[in-house]
Amino acid sequence: MEIQEILLQQRTFFKTQKTRNIKFRKMYLEKLKDLILQNKSLLFEAIYKDFGKSEFDTTITEISFLLNDIDYYLKNISRLSKPEKVRTNLANQIGKSKIYSDPLGCILVIGAWNYPYQLSLSPIIAALAAGNCCILKPSEIAPYTSQAMAQLINENFPPEYVYAYEGGIKETTELLKVRFDKIFFTGSTKVGKIVYKAAAEHLTPVTLELGGKSPVIVTGNANLETAAKRIVWGKFLNAGQTCVAPDYLLVQESVKEQFLEMLRNYIREFRYEEGSEQYTRIINQNNFHRLIQLIDQEKVYFGGSSNEEKLYIEPTILSPVSWDDNIMQDEIFGPLLPVISFNNFNIALTHINELEKPLSAYLFSNDQEEKDAFIQKFSFGGGCINDVVMHLGNENLPFGGVGNSGMGSYHGKYGFETFSHRKAILEKATWGEPHIKYPPYSEKKLKWIKKLL
Repeated sequence: MEIQEILLQQRTFFKTQKTRNIKFRKMYLEKLKDLILQNKSLLFEAIYKDFGKSEFDTTITEISFLLNDIDYYLKNISRLSKPEKVRTNLANQIGKSKIYSDPLGCILVIGAWNYPYQLSLSPIIAALAAGNCCILKPSEIAPYTSQAMAQLINENFPPEYVYAYEGGIKETTELLKVRFDKIFFTGSTKVGKIVYKAAAEHLTPVTLELGGKSPVIVTGNANLETAAKRIVWGKFLNAGQTCVAPDYLLVQESVKEQFLEMLRNYIREFRYEEGSEQYTRIINQNNFHRLIQLIDQEKVYFGGSSNEEKLYIEPTILSPVSWDDNIMQDEIFGPLLPVISFNNFNIALTHINELEKPLSAYLFSNDQEEKDAFIQKFSFGGGCINDVVMHLGNENLPFGGVGNSGMGSYHGKYGFETFSHRKAILEKATWGEPHIKYPPYSEKKLKWIKKLL
């Protein structure tokens, strides 16, 4: 079907008001949950074909994430949809004030390839929970998962409600020419600017989930064993192809050598060997060659080996690295961890503050002053203290970027709000109104107005 035809069907269907019905929303969320559970083998096989992701990794980072999202909205959708009562000020008495959550209408979700199910279907789930119609554009970079999602959606949902539209740059360009009521995009900052510019032509609001160079800082006051274990897991999960992965490591000089040894030991312990189910391959040749060019063999502390045929790059630690090195200029998005040492914590914070605001940031420290400085002096989308990545899994926290790392947020109630309009309603009584705001004006009325306002 042509995109114009699909969108027209969705606009017509949205105007029937059926998507506003809570039972209707729950019915289709439950249907999506059943489809995910019934088609796990299809989903596992597709993502393995795309980049060798194991059933274990797919379960914990994709499938369980989606099921938790659906369960959250099934449990909370009635509460989230309920009008919110707010205080009515003196000037508007006698009256009552409420905020209503209105679905926006027709939503376009442009998914990402690195967590293709989570980053495509999680925003779809939130949009449906809020009462919208949706078009999903999965990433063509992961073709098998794109096909699997299109099959699940298009064979089981009416196209006037939800539809998956496959294709590449050409199809995405055509989609961006059409007016939607909201566009949700996950991907690079470069493409995010293109989406934002296209949306501006229609005054379409956007949520952009982008990326950036997310630092992880380890000070001498940290529990080094815990820090090393958690950083290795978070950095090399999905072979580093994670938007919230630690991009580079800042470690205090006094503990640097000890900490590097711990990192090396955990990489060995976690067995990220070629072909291991603990480790995925790089998504394609282009990304493989881009990453290989970032490896300065003279600075390889650990790792550095690769297999182009199998798109395997060994977890690699680079040290010592300087701020001017090539690997520090753009987001890495791969299993390479550059290490920069520092002596003064506040000077290190000042340096990273001069860079673009990242999507995430992480601090390992047990010193309260360092924790406070990290939170108060450094602007980033979200993050953790004494952990990495895991803030993403708490539906009670908003997930989103700031500045070049994105705009808007989602997850939990924040996802519901992202795909809703907060409509303000003041309902006034038709009796008991003073006449001081109506002409003719007088000094006496003005005095009363000043007191009231």
